[in-house]
Amino acid sequence: MMRRRSATLGTAALALAGALLVWFVSTTLFPYHSLNHDEAVYLQQAAMLLEGQLSLDPPVEGVFRPWFFVDGPEGLYPKYAPVPAAMFAVGELLGGYRLTLVAVAAGNLALAAGVVREAFDARTGLLAGALVLASPLFVITSSVFLPYAPTHVLNLAFAYCYLRADRTGRRRWAAAAGAAVGLAFFARPFTAVLFALPFVGHALWTLRGEVDVARLREPLALVRDSDAVGRQATTAALGLAGVALALGYNAVVTGHALTFPYAAFAPLDGLGFGRRRILNHEVAYTPELALAANGRVLWIFFAKWLAGGLVTAALAGLGVAVAARRGLTARQAPLAGLFVSVPVGNVYFWGNFNVLGDLDTAGDGLVSALGPYYHFDLLLPAAAFAAVAVFALVDYVRSTAAARPQFDRRGARVAALATVLVLAGVVGAVTADVAREPVERNAEVTDSYERAYEPFAGGPPANSLVLLPDPYGNWLNHPFQAVRNDPGFDGRAVYAIDDRPFATADAFPERTLYRYAYRGGWAPYDGSPSAARLQRVEDVRGDRLTLTATVGVPSGAESVTVRVGTGDGSVYRVASGGNSAVEFRLVVTDERVAVEGLGGPADETLAVDGVETVRASAFVDYGPGGSFTYRFDLPVDATDGRVRALTPGVELCRGVRSCGGEAAYVPATAPEGVSVETDLTATGGDT
Repeated sequence: MMRRRSATLGTAALALAGALLVWFVSTTLFPYHSLNHDEAVYLQQAAMLLEGQLSLDPPVEGVFRPWFFVDGPEGLYPKYAPVPAAMFAVGELLGGYRLTLVAVAAGNLALAAGVVREAFDARTGLLAGALVLASPLFVITSSVFLPYAPTHVLNLAFAYCYLRADRTGRRRWAAAAGAAVGLAFFARPFTAVLFALPFVGHALWTLRGEVDVARLREPLALVRDSDAVGRQATTAALGLAGVALALGYNAVVTGHALTFPYAAFAPLDGLGFGRRRILNHEVAYTPELALAANGRVLWIFFAKWLAGGLVTAALAGLGVAVAARRGLTARQAPLAGLFVSVPVGNVYFWGNFNVLGDLDTAGDGLVSALGPYYHFDLLLPAAAFAAVAVFALVDYVRSTAAARPQFDRRGARVAALATVLVLAGVVGAVTADVAREPVERNAEVTDSYERAYEPFAGGPPANSLVLLPDPYGNWLNHPFQAVRNDPGFDGRAVYAIDDRPFATADAFPERTLYRYAYRGGWAPYDGSPSAARLQRVEDVRGDRLTLTATVGVPSGAESVTVRVGTGDGSVYRVASGGNSAVEFRLVVTDERVAVEGLGGPADETLAVDGVETVRASAFVDYGPGGSFTYRFDLPVDATDGRVRALTPGVELCRGVRSCGGEAAYVPATAPEGVSVETDLTATGGDT
């Protein structure tokens, strides 16, 4: 009884430590989420589930599609199954999405200790749990809103309940095992299958001698009379119920039970070899490429993302040998089997190639910041058998010392303790070394995110409509994960891609319009963006619009060349650089745009055709190497006999190639003498 209580307290302490660590890492290292933009998919889906929605019905086509959402007949739906999102939604109901991360981390540690205790003993279980907790892959993956840790907790629940059912013979544990593996399949089918395969092998082993041809003629009686058959049938039935639930969900959202949402999104983004493709990323995934990629991933897992790195990997190998020498039991065999099913199965999945980025570049791809997360399930067997090896070494040292005449019982204990301390020191030192790189990399990313999201500090403006750039294509939440729409597009702020600004503004006439822009390329791992702004946007309409722009001219400039362009061509005006500021005006009617205020031919105008962007630039010439450009993008709608325009987006470009969305003018960071003022007014209309 005392030993059981100690094991329970130890497991509880382990789970609590993991919960606190994940809370700390999640809130400090990933406050704006990670480099993997799939986090926003699950959080968007969780918000939808809380509103009772399986799909989104955006008010304007083409500007509200979130990252990795399928454009289906009934609306936009995510490519992922809803189980992880539902788990995150429970956390939000209890006070915040991150509560789910904490609970899942605690559950994974408690269940890891429990599974290993069922297979070996309590002390091995606690040490295995501690090794899982100390693994960078566990800490990082558990601290982000991705499905790997939530699915793993379902897999571990299955393993624990299955082994309890096998030991106690109770069918309620078998039922719990079936429910857990069914939900795991619904969450991530292939992951669940790879984890369950060794336990399926154990189940078939337990049925040897229980089933013969004669008894198969009365299956119900066989289930009733045979404890083993009854338990396994219960687990299988509830597991298949989870499969049926997944297929039913497919039928609802995709229209076909056997078409999973990820396949509806990208039919070639599946298992197997040959041509694989998702969006614009395509590769011929050959067996040779698969083996090379997965070999690299496994090396990274054991060398950099497991507690103790290669030291613990070596201990795990030794632990397998020790267990085999002692006589690997049927209950221990499934844990060893995971060393086969998970790596071999993942060879069939091209995602392990994608996480590496450039296969020939070290430290590239998502694996460098988030680890080999597709192999998250390998933490359990690696930690379990490493723990077996540690206690085998300790027992060997103790027994060897006790057999020597110069050691008494106390001396043998001291020798064993010294062995533990040495192993702990080595594993701890290696863990600290391998964890440093991903922590620093993610911290750099978070620093960039903090600059990028600074305009939203304290929350977006109330009752606002924010137009966002699209550096990765027409997707919301990619890369801007921290700013997401409520499922009903009725939150404090509504976010839309800045592609159809007039239609978007018309869909939300009561909201105040803003435009978000950032300075520098979107490369958070490289310290960019450097700054960002949230620009108030006026929506002006009338018979005649005038944009007055005043730009600062630092001392030493030679001249300022203003260019205005539409689809009809360009006009140029040149002003002296001797003034501290240059002012020019764009006058827009429903058909033409003219430049005023800098001289030049009064009748030189350009045609404005429907909805287009009038682009103006002011090139400040300092001579070679010192020049820069102010750029103005003025959205114009001249389709109904009148003209309408929005406050222009403004960029400050140090080179021609830097213009085009990544050189936002941010007043607080502008150099001395550099400034922009704009005023958009209408005649014969209203603002």
